[in-house]
Amino acid sequence: MSRSDDVLKVHRLAHTVGSAALLGWLATRLGGWVGVVDAEPASPERVPGTAPGQGPEPALRGAAEMRARGLSSAVLEGETSATLLFALDERRALAAVLERPQPPEAATLLADSAVPLALVLRAEEAALREERAGLAEARAREAVLHLLMNGRLSTAHQVAGALGPSLPDPMRMYVVECRTGQRAEVARLCAELTGGRAWTVRCPVYARHLIVLVPDDPAAASAEVDPLAGALAGVARDAVVGVSARVGLREAPAAYTQAFHALAVARGRGERHARFGPGPELALAAHGAGAGWAGALLAPLHTYEPRRAQDPGAQELRATVHAWLNFTSHATRLLKIHRNTLAGRLRLAEGLLGLDLARLADQSALSLALRLTPGGSAPNASGRSGAGSLDEVLGDPRLTDWARAHLRPLAGPDAPPGARVTVRVWLDHDAQLGPAAATLGISVPGARKRLARVEALLERSLLQSPSARHDLWLAHRAEELAG
Repeated sequence: MSRSDDVLKVHRLAHTVGSAALLGWLATRLGGWVGVVDAEPASPERVPGTAPGQGPEPALRGAAEMRARGLSSAVLEGETSATLLFALDERRALAAVLERPQPPEAATLLADSAVPLALVLRAEEAALREERAGLAEARAREAVLHLLMNGRLSTAHQVAGALGPSLPDPMRMYVVECRTGQRAEVARLCAELTGGRAWTVRCPVYARHLIVLVPDDPAAASAEVDPLAGALAGVARDAVVGVSARVGLREAPAAYTQAFHALAVARGRGERHARFGPGPELALAAHGAGAGWAGALLAPLHTYEPRRAQDPGAQELRATVHAWLNFTSHATRLLKIHRNTLAGRLRLAEGLLGLDLARLADQSALSLALRLTPGGSAPNASGRSGAGSLDEVLGDPRLTDWARAHLRPLAGPDAPPGARVTVRVWLDHDAQLGPAAATLGISVPGARKRLARVEALLERSLLQSPSARHDLWLAHRAEELAG
């Protein structure tokens, strides 16, 4: 093979495949060890295919000596091998350890390879730094979302301000469902259509979801068709968009739930986008009657002090429970913890609160209590008896009105046959499809189809978390108490 052929091969590998492929080809071509040796083993840059701080002892010794003397090339002769080195930059060198006698073209080939190898290494390092920066920003945006969902607005504003843009307040939350490779295009379109004011974050739970906080636009709010939602749904044929009502930033958890429910509705519509349907909010209806009860129920959680420094504190336990109620086992993705860690925290919370979180009734009570104590602020130290029971809260006339309005569609003219019975049986079996289907005498897919029709009727997600199952259980219980 001629020198020109070798040079063409070197450049082709460097610019199309990368440093690892080039080094592998050189090793095969010369019949020895070829790699990149680093005189600074602790260097933070680590490019796949190179060997910084690693390699045969002669190559490492030669690289250190080259740097100390300021040489651009060197040859170390041994009894059975020769080490050839060519400087790539101020700290690294291309090294080859070859048996003697080495191929006559070895020095020329390595010299010809040094410049393209140095260039491709710099390009790979730049790409690696960009990837790390992107990952760091994505995780920081996830952290802001986590802070919002746990009511820590001040810290969320500080972190979001460093990332840009500032968090909108008031706002509408959009949840866009699309293929993972299209989320960057959706984010770009959001920035373009909102003048750079939209705040986007990739959903840490669902890989196909992008969460967007958009400043409220009164003109768009009064329009029958949401222009932004329509544009986002037009990104791809399978893109779907759910939009929350207009809320303050403090209500971000409710806004996310609303947008997620709207997403379930949008999947069944031709335009593939929907706004959260109007209806009474449980937290607003229950606040007057239930705030004291909620504070007393959560008091053991809010005042919990871990025995060891590495154990989760009260705020972390509350965030864990809140995430699990919304996302069940997928909460591990949001919290970035192992499933065994999640299970252990839930057991601890159960013990503190005296609840059985396998029961839908206890889940629903805890879900309501968390919504009535936003931010996890420490409650009054009153006992549970002084704050009443859940049944006393649900027996309040305001809750009765909320429950009847919430359940009215199940008995309306558009309701499918047996909708009310299907939902009631599903709730009685702790929202488990298998036992509910057996009681109804139908298959599990049949029960799932019935509940999917109820989703469209209620304009709420039931089968995918965050689910409206807790609100449905509370509504049924309030209706029972009202007789």
